[in-house]
Parts: sequence; C-alpha cells; structure tokens
Amino acid sequence: MAGLKQEIHFARAADGVRIAYAATGAGYPLVRAAHWLGHLDYDWQTPVWRPWIEALSARYRLVRYDGRGCGLSDRPVDDFGLERLVSDLEAVVDAEGLERFALLGMSQGGAVSIAYAARHPGRVSHLVLCGAFARGALRRDPSPEQAEATAAMIKLVEVGWGQQNPAFLQLFTSQFFPGATLAQMRSFNEIQRQAAPPQAAARIVDAFARIDASSHLAAVKAPTLVFHSRDDQRAPFEEGRYIAAAIAGARFEPLDSANHLPLEGEPAFARCVEMVAGFLPGRAANGQFDHLTRRELEVLELIARGLDNAQIAARLGLAEKTVRNNVVAVFDKIAVENRGQAIVKARNAGLGA
Repeated sequence: MAGLKQEIHFARAADGVRIAYAATGAGYPLVRAAHWLGHLDYDWQTPVWRPWIEALSARYRLVRYDGRGCGLSDRPVDDFGLERLVSDLEAVVDAEGLERFALLGMSQGGAVSIAYAARHPGRVSHLVLCGAFARGALRRDPSPEQAEATAAMIKLVEVGWGQQNPAFLQLFTSQFFPGATLAQMRSFNEIQRQAAPPQAAARIVDAFARIDASSHLAAVKAPTLVFHSRDDQRAPFEEGRYIAAAIAGARFEPLDSANHLPLEGEPAFARCVEMVAGFLPGRAANGQFDHLTRRELEVLELIARGLDNAQIAARLGLAEKTVRNNVVAVFDKIAVENRGQAIVKARNAGLGA
C-alpha cells in the first residue's frame, strides 16, 4: 500500500508501564490487541504482518500496539496476567481518544479482547476473533503429557531464544505457520528474536499458557465473528468452537488452513479480509466523509443499513435524543435533507455493506 505511514506513540498503563502503539489508515477505528511477540517496527517490515496491516489500513483506522515487555513497549516487566494485559489495552484506546471501536483479537489477543469487550460493552461495537483462545494450554484440562510438553517448551525458550542458531525459533515458527514460505518463516524468526529477550519471552509464554478469559465469554454483547483454522497447531480448532458457542449470537467461520493465522498467498487470507470487510462498518470511498466525527460516521453507517433512530440508540447504547442530534449533524455535514437521501449517498460511498 503505497504511502502507508505509521506514527509511534506511547500510552501509560495503570501500573506505569509505557505501551508503544501506532495507527495507520483512515475510516472506522479498528484496534488490534497485542498478540504473541510483536514489534511495531519489525512487524511493519515483515511478509507475515505487513499484508495484514495493509489490508486493514486500506479500510479502517488501524491501531496496533506492542504488548508489555515486547517490542518498543517497556521491558523488563514481571506481570503478564490478564488484568494487566486488559489495562494495557485500556490505556491505548484512551490515549488514542477512541470512544467506540471495533476490536480484533488474534491468538492470545483473543483472551484480552474478550475480557475487554465484556467489561466495556459501550465501547466495543464489533468483536473479531481469529485463531483466538480464551483458555491457555494449561487451562484446557491438559493431559500430563501436554502439561509436560508445555513446560519443556518454556524451558527451550529460556535457554535457546537468544542464540543465533535459528533452530529454537524455528520450532515455534513451524507450529505457528507450517504453510509459510521460506521468506515468511525467516522473517517471523527474526520478529520473535527482536521482540523480547529469552527470560522475558519465557515468562510471556508461561503466562499465555495460564491465561483464562472463559468467565467473561457470556458477558460479551458486541456482534462477534470468530475465525479459526481447521488444522491450527497452536490453538485447537475446538477452542474456536468453544468461544463461538459461549458468546451469544457469535458467528463461526472455519478456515481451510494449517496456519495459526492466515498468510498472504493462501485463500484463507483473502477470505478473512473479505469477511471482515462485510462484518465491520465500512469506510466511505475517496474519504468523502472524513469530516464526520467517528460517532457520526458510525451513525451514518447504521442509517445506511436501514436502522431507525430507536434501533441505532439500542445498538450504540445511547439515548434516542442523542442519536437524533447526531442524525441532524450528519444530514447537515453531508448536505442531505432526509433519511432517504442520506441512505443513497452513504451506500454510493460504500457504507452499509
């Protein structure tokens, strides 16, 4: 995506840890919760994450951040529990000034997103989960052999992560992306090595194995779309089904892929991007509604979908009078006289999909 630029800023979490975040693109705000071992600068350059960033930034205002202890965020850090991870997400969306937004949870970012959406129903308009798990490997009733394998994996990270020999990193990469090209594998190896030192990486892996957001699932009220690869080796396919079944009204979409998250070049990647675009509020073509506030754009999106003021109020958790005021402001800003004209103009611009 030519001309795509990111500006990196810092938010301060409740315990004082500084969290690095960046925003790209324009349109309806979409926040991607931190997952695995990320690095804003290296993610930007890799053939693993760059296609995701470009595809989402082409339609949305995409906000990403490095998890605590990783990338450009503060390290070293000792506490990687769910409460702290949710606090980091809270700090980022507050620093970015987001009142209401869509939330994307990939991998263990799913647990954080589930907990946040349950606690802040008025702020999360839509929830998308891809390769997500609510329960870490040690919280899914593991067999003794599975628990032993997880402990061995953590020890491998601790002793082998910082070595120049890529064999240790490749072990993780092969689990995450068995269908990756050589270039994609090498780039993911490098991201993991750059994202966190061995001791921190081991603590993060251990914390993610013990994370558990299952108690929050029933409290999620946002419309939810759950994707999961059929042959995912990092988060079992059954965990995706478990999440979708526990969130009222959630839509479940199996992916024909062995990769933990779809990669550019496989059909599952294009399918994910297309279905997310159909699920989330759209972006107006040519930026013709960029002068609207985020709230006004959201109201216009729902008008384009045919909702009346009462339905919009219920969907957004607002008073109907507030919605009426927003509708009046929208009509004035886009130069229409009535709802019918607004619907036509919005749909012609790509809203209301």
